[in-house]
Formats: sequence, structure tokens, C-alpha cells
Amino acid sequence: MLKKMLIALTLCLLVLLGSYAVQSAKARNRGGELNQKTADPPTGTLQKMIVENGSVTMDLDVSRLNGAGSATQNLQAHFAIGANSFFPVLVFNDLLRGPMPGSMALVPSRSRGIPALPGTLGASLKQLVVEKLPSGQGFDLAVRDSNTGFTFFNIQGHQYDYNPAAQSLAINNGRLLISKEFANALGRPSDAGATAGTISIGAAMQPAEITQLANGQPQSLVMPPLQHALSPGAPNPGPDVIVGDIEDVDDQGNNATQVGLAIGTDSCNIGDTPVDWFALPQTDHPVVPQNLYRMSGGADNTERFEQIGQSWMKHTFEALEESVCATCNTSGCQTGTHLCPGCSDP
Repeated sequence: MLKKMLIALTLCLLVLLGSYAVQSAKARNRGGELNQKTADPPTGTLQKMIVENGSVTMDLDVSRLNGAGSATQNLQAHFAIGANSFFPVLVFNDLLRGPMPGSMALVPSRSRGIPALPGTLGASLKQLVVEKLPSGQGFDLAVRDSNTGFTFFNIQGHQYDYNPAAQSLAINNGRLLISKEFANALGRPSDAGATAGTISIGAAMQPAEITQLANGQPQSLVMPPLQHALSPGAPNPGPDVIVGDIEDVDDQGNNATQVGLAIGTDSCNIGDTPVDWFALPQTDHPVVPQNLYRMSGGADNTERFEQIGQSWMKHTFEALEESVCATCNTSGCQTGTHLCPGCSDP
């Protein structure tokens, strides 16, 4: 399921990062609004952090969801956050500057018990995400079905708390408001906007991009390797190949109108089933494309998302069974012709 971690080689332009840094590093007042006074161009370290792992707890009022009388019946649902979820936040000089659009996958906690949730919410239990919405949506966060985009709850009243020493993010005091979609699906349109519970999130964060700025201008950018792409005790069911790491990007020269780039990747099987890795002429193997995109247009380079490069396909062969993403488990697996659970191949 490549869509689970589309490390799609989307190399952000330094100009865009600089723009984010300049806008994000402006002083904020106690209400969280940007100070309109012109700030000095920032100098320091801008980090784009994503979720390494974490947990989510929802306290739900089941009687409200079921529409059964006025007595409150509480149910607590526990989730782990999918490793390396792309829920980015910007941190400048160890101060949180706010989240960017993205989402974190919610994995029901088997050790805490799988709750029985009403209707369509129960049917979507294994594919829920907490999503940071784009500006202008009316809400900051929402709980959605990752496959269909159906919104169950909008989240309101939450607070962000970032600990730079622990590189941890807490999101507390969020109220779960029944969405208009969910209220209609429940057959009670008047329940739209009603509070159906609360949500709390605790996440360990890791840097995906580190940019050094001097007077608002990017001086260098580093993309550290991501950690713990697979929790050894809870691999995804079935075969599940992702791009687990981008090893290197090498400039192969240019002819004034085109630039040649070589991009090294590590494929990881974060599933619990071996993946066929037979060499050509057999076709039982994944193929790996490399595409290059950029954001451009407008004052802040966010008007267009355009493709500026495309590669041939790499046909995978001879799985080397390395451990870039997790602990490689070759037990009962035919190595070489299969990428075993938890294993990686460069």
C-alpha cells in the first residue's frame, strides 16, 4: 500500500521553506494570532517534524451517538498512531510554530480491546485518521475515514503543547463535534455540531527536514532518515511495500534545459507477509518510479503543485534482507526471491 507512506520524492523548494519560516517565525500574541508588526528576518533552525509514533484516546458518549435517551454512556477507544505518519509541524528555534496539512493514521489498540462503535464509525474503525485541515475549512482538525474521506468528527477547543527536549507533541482538550455528514448518516441531522466526546493525542516527533536560516534565507537543508517505520510487534497485515528511506540524491549534470538526478531508495516490507521479489523476465516484483514535484506560483509559492521530472522504472530483484525500517524477520521466508517481513532492499 504505497499510499500509506507516499514518500513521493517531493523535494520542497528552499524558497518555499524560507517563506514558511519567515511567515511562521513572526511573533504571536496570547490569542495565537500573528502579530501584524513587521518582524526581523529570522535566523536559526527550522525543523519540519512528523510523527514517529504515539497514542490517541477518544472518550465517546455512546448514548449521544446512538440517540438513545439522555443518560450518558461513556466508551473509551484507544489507538496507536501509525509509525512515520505525515502530520507535519513546524518548529523554529525549538518553539512550535504550528501544524501543516497532513494526517496521522489510527491503529486500534488490541491490548486495550477493540471497542464496538455504532454504525459507519465502527465499520471505519481500522482506517480512521486525525487530519489537519487546510485553512478556511472552519475547523483545524477532523477525524475521517482515510479511504473515503468521510468526516465523522470535527475537533474544537484543543491545545498544542510541544516539548523540544523530548521532541514530543501533545494535543489536549479537543472536543469531538459530530459532523454534518455523520449526523445525516445517523439519521439525525439536528445532531450536527453536537459534542460526542473528547480526544487526546500524545506523539513522539522526529525531524523530516532541518533548514538553517540566516536573515530569512535558507543556508542548508538536511533530510534525516526516518526511524521505526515498522513496530516489530505489530506489522501491517499482508504484504506492504513502502519507500522507507531516500539514501541520496546525486546531480548527474545538465544540458542547460534539463538536469539529471539519481535517487537512491530503500524499499521496506512493513507487512507480515513476504513479498515476491523475482527478477526479470518474471514479473512478480514491485517497480519503483522516481518523480519530482515542486510548489510554485503566487507570493508564497503555494498556488500550483507541478511535476518537473519523471524517471524510468526500477524493476526490483534479489532482495538483500536488510534492516533499514525495522527488525528483519527471515524466519520461514525464502530470502532473495522474497522481501521478508520487516526487511528492506536498497
